[in-house]
Amino acid sequence: MRILLTSPVFPPDLGGPAVYVPHLGRFLAARGHQVHVVAFCSDPKPQGYPFEVTSVARGALPVRYLKAAWQVWRKARAADVVYINEHLALLHVFAAKLALRPVVIRIMVDGIWEISHRKGWIGGDTIETFETKSYGLRVRAARLLQKGWWTACSRIIACSDFLRRIPIERYGIPEHKVELIYNAYHGPTQQDFSLSQTQARQQLGLDSKRKYALTICRLMVWKGVDGIIDALAELPADVDLLVAGDGDMLASWTEHARAKGLAARVHFLGNVPYEKIPLFVRAADVFVLNSEYEGLSHTLLEVSALGTPIVATNVCGNPEVVAHETNGLLVPMRNPSELAKAMQRILSDPELGRRFAQAGLARMQRFSRETTFGRVEQVLREVSQ
Repeated sequence: MRILLTSPVFPPDLGGPAVYVPHLGRFLAARGHQVHVVAFCSDPKPQGYPFEVTSVARGALPVRYLKAAWQVWRKARAADVVYINEHLALLHVFAAKLALRPVVIRIMVDGIWEISHRKGWIGGDTIETFETKSYGLRVRAARLLQKGWWTACSRIIACSDFLRRIPIERYGIPEHKVELIYNAYHGPTQQDFSLSQTQARQQLGLDSKRKYALTICRLMVWKGVDGIIDALAELPADVDLLVAGDGDMLASWTEHARAKGLAARVHFLGNVPYEKIPLFVRAADVFVLNSEYEGLSHTLLEVSALGTPIVATNVCGNPEVVAHETNGLLVPMRNPSELAKAMQRILSDPELGRRFAQAGLARMQRFSRETTFGRVEQVLREVSQ
């Protein structure tokens, strides 16, 4: 097959799709398919992949999406199927259909919730609340548009059961069109990554006498890094927070840490090169994901595979990766005190952390590359025929 993939983010930029799409592309190329990727990317010419990448520079939202749609239309004409990994996908789907090509879309979020949340149209409602309510004209119109582009797709792949239910139950998409295929993990594991915590800290220049909590995310408001900072204020003074990622909330959360008197203990690392992420994961005592929304976090998969204990919010797809008290701890969202208690349990009990880490490794079989990518390949083949 000739397969066109799209992605809203691509290495060296951080984010779940920046891990998923390159790995899927390599898998499909190794299976003998011809792969091309169109992606938003800060690198104008990504190299080192067994497929060509067309990079679309970031900029004003309407302009960059028009540029991406143009590239999708151009490249789709030479493809058998287009696989879209983009939640604001109206122009991408339109471009692929204009090229007369079948489209599969992978949903990582209800995109209308994300844009409504950003714009303040829904009063800060979480995605779980959003899916149960009706809103004003702007939200109704946006939902109608999303239903339109989802309907135009031959198949929808949802990366968690939480997400699979949204097109079916909220938007009325026929159930047979919506597939649950978990994110695949194909990266370093604890067995592959031989450095100990001490060695990882030495390479990163971290203080061996301090304890480190780590979070990795786009700095968007629903990622809740301010809540982790609030939790840090309740933890002993020898605990620091490492924040890997960049985004809209960087300045605000930097100021929040300063206002809480924690500027010296909160370290905003920016977009850490992907090859260094395992070092930070191995160096950390606990990984924290305090988001209000996750489809199915690839970062949680990576942290599990590298053997670091996890504290995450009990929302959306997180419980499909982290089983409470089995391979990590789940806490209510927007609750810094409960978050601090969970973090402290792991920080003060290394044996508990090791038990969670070992259980996390055992659960990784359900997210194996061969199983999940093989199912994606099957779906693409079915719709391309």
